[in-house]
Amino acid sequence: MNEKRMARGRNAEKRGRRSELFAAALLMVKGYRILGRRVRTRAGEIDLVARAPGGVICFIEVKARSAATAALESVGTHQRGRIGQAAQLWLASRPGLRPKAVRYDVIALVPGRLPHHLRDAWRDEGR
Repeated sequence: MNEKRMARGRNAEKRGRRSELFAAALLMVKGYRILGRRVRTRAGEIDLVARAPGGVICFIEVKARSAATAALESVGTHQRGRIGQAAQLWLASRPGLRPKAVRYDVIALVPGRLPHHLRDAWRDEGR
């Protein structure tokens, strides 16, 4: 049983990495500049950090699910708070970056469908 659980974990990890690579490629085609992938801070991990064409710094959560609504709904309040804290730590470690604004996005990947990029998916009330 443990081996099956470990195999599922490895498969999920691979699927997550592929999804993040695909999402990063999509963003680059749209003119975004990828600043970080799987960014780790003491508050947690951020899937992607990118600068939008207008200069906004975007912290992006990538979700692969069987339905777009399930992907978008899977980013709960606790996870949003953790991502917001991680984003603040990341920004604080780069004082020269000077973003015009900060945005939190979700990219939902659903098999057989085009990715759904939800811009400004939530606001960080702590900023």
